[in-house]
Amino acid sequence: MIIFDNHLHLRRDGFFLNAVKDFKKAGGTHFVLCQYPMPDLVVKNKSYLPCYVETLKIAEEIKSQVKDVDVFVTVGPYPVDYLLLSKKFGREKTITLMKKGMDEAARLCEEKKCIAIGEIGRPHFPVDIQTFEDSNEILMYGMEKAKDVDVPVVLHTETTTTKNCEELVKMGKKVGLKPSKIVKHYAPPLVLKKENYGLMPSVLGSKKNIIKALEKGTRFMMETDYIDDPARPGAVLGPKTIPRTTLDLLKKGLLTEKQAYTIHKENPEKTYNIELYE
Repeated sequence: MIIFDNHLHLRRDGFFLNAVKDFKKAGGTHFVLCQYPMPDLVVKNKSYLPCYVETLKIAEEIKSQVKDVDVFVTVGPYPVDYLLLSKKFGREKTITLMKKGMDEAARLCEEKKCIAIGEIGRPHFPVDIQTFEDSNEILMYGMEKAKDVDVPVVLHTETTTTKNCEELVKMGKKVGLKPSKIVKHYAPPLVLKKENYGLMPSVLGSKKNIIKALEKGTRFMMETDYIDDPARPGAVLGPKTIPRTTLDLLKKGLLTEKQAYTIHKENPEKTYNIELYE
């Protein structure tokens, strides 16, 4: 069966290929490799493209060295980069640089090298009003670029609530991006449309979260947000988590095969316009 982790990061100085092997050993088959923040590389090159190229190289290495695991890639200007870049280059140049990063990400999506623009959005901690407003401007530009090339955005923001789901969907609609093309990374089990306004929640895959989500339906994906940090092994959740959670819930009768098929195959395929093969 297909078991899909919708959001994890890998680093060459982390567990890297061993993390992918752990994912496979636990039963994982497909995952989304989300570009790891590389602000120093952005500062050095005054461009996001080298970060994107490095992430695509990592994906190719995984495909060549770990058989029977398929990897998809998302890239985009990480929202927290704004803070470092604005200190280095000032507000206006930072906005221009991050918007150019959206253009570069959209081009890779158009070339079918990536499946979404992300993770983009806003810092996940309190910031001043100017930073918040600039982040929203950059985000809406990214949403527009995603709409132009018909791919989703993967959003990183402050803690996900029904209120901010409504806000994010409204932002997307202003530039013509459908709610179903807004993937909310690191989401709690806000599965019902009245809770998420039609965006696609990517629910952090702890057993507790997934059980709560299943009580409401199957319109969600599962993620670990694994960050591959040697100093914090297993953070946010380890690479084995999604396969283990899925298989354990199946074994206990808390998840049916039909529900698993919807969550791990149908939802990613519809969201990203991809095909997943067993």
